[in-house]
Parts: sequence; C-alpha cells; structure tokens
Amino acid sequence: MTSLSGISWSWRAATDTIAPRAAVGHGLAASRLLARLAAMPAQRRAALTVTGTADWLVVLGPTDDLPWVDGVRYAAPCAGSPALWLPTHAQPCAPLDLLWRALEARHTRAPLLLWPDPAAVLPLDRQLPASDALLQTLASHLRGAQSPRHAGAR
Repeated sequence: MTSLSGISWSWRAATDTIAPRAAVGHGLAASRLLARLAAMPAQRRAALTVTGTADWLVVLGPTDDLPWVDGVRYAAPCAGSPALWLPTHAQPCAPLDLLWRALEARHTRAPLLLWPDPAAVLPLDRQLPASDALLQTLASHLRGAQSPRHAGAR
C-alpha cells in the first residue's frame, strides 16, 4: 500500500495497452539502458531526450525510437492527466485525478513520473538531448552511484 497526502492506494497490472513514450531504468537496468543508448547511431538518438538521477535513467521519445533493453520498463503520459506519467505495466488503484492533485501539491515540477517498484516520483521537466557528451557524463555518474564505496551511503 502506498500513501500520498492522505490518499492510500496500491498498484495493479495495467489492463490497457498503452504505447510507451519513455524507457525507464533503475540501478543495473539504468546502466544497460545507457549502454544501449550509447550504441545507437546518433541519427536515431536525435529524437530522444534523457533525464534521471544517480539511480534512475529515463529516455523519452517516440515509441519507435525508444531503445528496447532487457530489464528496462516503459512509461507513458496518462490520457486524462498528461503531466502524470505512469508505467505501461502497472496502474494505481486510485483515481488518477486525485493522485495528480496530491503530487502537484507536493512537487513544484511537472511532468512527473509515478513509479511502483522501487517507489519513486521522478520529475521529467529537465530533459536533455541524448548527445555523446551527455551520455559520457551520465555513464560516469551511474558508475559512481553503483560503486561499492557509495553503496552504503544511500
């Protein structure tokens, strides 16, 4: 059970097929996603943008241009609330408008990706083009976050 501003809910398997607009990797899956992205021709990466944190990598773009990687999950904007992004494999068991209002009250940035496992709310407003320079910078940050000396600091 997850709680947000007095709203409690759980996740269930998605019942609708939604075309993904983002590839989402956490931990090792983020590293695999980054490696796959770096191996793509620059022309194909031109339609993609990237954002994330030390443990997360989110690649956004048209469905046909997203990298497909083992262990990576996918997300898309919610039809009724386009500033709320959800995974394509799961959906909250709560009214999405209420969840969005609770998220909007807590976070000053939008759009937001709401993720079930591990539970996270990721802002998607600071996307950068998937350039070689950015991918190299992200690779060094992901390596640092996954090194043994950082593992106990989380």
